[in-house]
Amino acid sequence: MKPFFLFLFALCCGSTLLAQALISGTVVDVDTRQPLEGASVFAQNTTRGVITNKEGRYQLQLAKGGYELIISYTGYTKKTLNIEASADQGLDIALKKEEKNIEEVVIRSSNEVADGWQQYGPAFLRYFVGATPNADSCTLLNPEALKFLYFKRNDRVKVLASEPLRLRNAALGYEIRYQLDSFVLYNKTLVNTYRGACLFQPMEGDTTQQRQWAEARRQAYQGSRLHFLRSYYDSTLKQEGFLVDVLTSGSRNQFGRLSNPYDTSYYLFDDSTGNAELYFPRKASITYSKAAPNLRYLQQYNMPKDVPFQISYVDLSDGILIMPNGYFLDQRNWTNQGYWSWKNLADQLPYDYEE
Repeated sequence: MKPFFLFLFALCCGSTLLAQALISGTVVDVDTRQPLEGASVFAQNTTRGVITNKEGRYQLQLAKGGYELIISYTGYTKKTLNIEASADQGLDIALKKEEKNIEEVVIRSSNEVADGWQQYGPAFLRYFVGATPNADSCTLLNPEALKFLYFKRNDRVKVLASEPLRLRNAALGYEIRYQLDSFVLYNKTLVNTYRGACLFQPMEGDTTQQRQWAEARRQAYQGSRLHFLRSYYDSTLKQEGFLVDVLTSGSRNQFGRLSNPYDTSYYLFDDSTGNAELYFPRKASITYSKAAPNLRYLQQYNMPKDVPFQISYVDLSDGILIMPNGYFLDQRNWTNQGYWSWKNLADQLPYDYEE
């Protein structure tokens, strides 16, 4: 683990001109107050991460925006903090030793599937990594870390990991370290959810390869959720090709175009914090008009080949708070269907991605 984070530490320190905030502090044991050497501290879904030194100290350079800071150490309960990198700040963190729940261990052992990878591995990869062309070039390097539990009563599969998952995305040029909390799949409905935190490391390659990855990342960004949220924040939805329709009140399938998506009924920018609040009273349809859906998507969902636009659906009735880099708070308030739900980890970009 250490070489991975040491590389990222060098990467962060080499980008000080671009960074606008230094997050620093110590990681200690909550009871003994002893420093925890080798604890990992990283901003979720970015390329920014470090490990603590022998004094438990860390320094993390972050560009302006919002982040979910993940702090973990073997044998301790992981801690997650929402932070806003607007100025240098000190942040000391205390971790608590993980308590073993005997009842939970018994349930896990009795429900664990001996040949889980053979039975459920393909479904896990399809819904976690994805079924897109980019997913074809994504490799899980440590599948042995996965444990598959089956619950017969509701025909449910739960997947846990004994260590961070390591993936290589040769399409976008990233190595990904994913701390999987859980993945759940209901076999009958194919409804699935997963929780966790990931750290991206750009892969090394020659000039030609780097150019190819840059173009692949640009294509992955165009029309993505990250692109949409940044465009909303920057007030450039129309220029960037996004159209927003909201379900008509009392209707189940009729949507009406928002003539002004920046009306205060939906969008409110706070000058004092630099953050924007976004709210849709009912399900919203998001159209990206500058590109057609991938042909594989149309084939998998038996759609006509001449569908001209990418369309996604979002439930956002509780609202979210968007920050300059496209990160948003209250992430559990966001539920999407359609084109965005087809794209998973293999098409994901870090929050510090720049075109």
